[in-house]
Amino acid sequence: MFLRLFLIFTVTPVLELALLIQVGQLLGIIPTIVAVLTTGAAGAALARNQGLTALRRLQRSVAEATFPGDEIFDGFLILMGGLLLLTPGFLTDLVGFAALLPGTRSILKVVIKREVRLRFNSRTKNVRYNIH
Repeated sequence: MFLRLFLIFTVTPVLELALLIQVGQLLGIIPTIVAVLTTGAAGAALARNQGLTALRRLQRSVAEATFPGDEIFDGFLILMGGLLLLTPGFLTDLVGFAALLPGTRSILKVVIKREVRLRFNSRTKNVRYNIH
């Protein structure tokens, strides 16, 4: 886990910086800055819109007394997508938009649910129940 976090927080910024430099050399400084600011603004607007939609679905689910599993995953992915879009860079923007757009978010949700289920099942298999 430590190695994964270390790689995410060191490799990702280095890749983002390298990509920003390459795009800056190709397009120029001003267009690159405008692109980064535009994706941030568009991401914030999309995150707000999708977040409010997810919140309404969550409220409806609670009012109907059903477990809001999908709504919780949607909220988590929307929050992560919004945070990634506020981070300057093109790779994080790509992942952030994927988490915010309903079509790609549903694919990410399937992957995350499967991973959570696998981790949960692998940990509960090893639990011994002592009944006295």
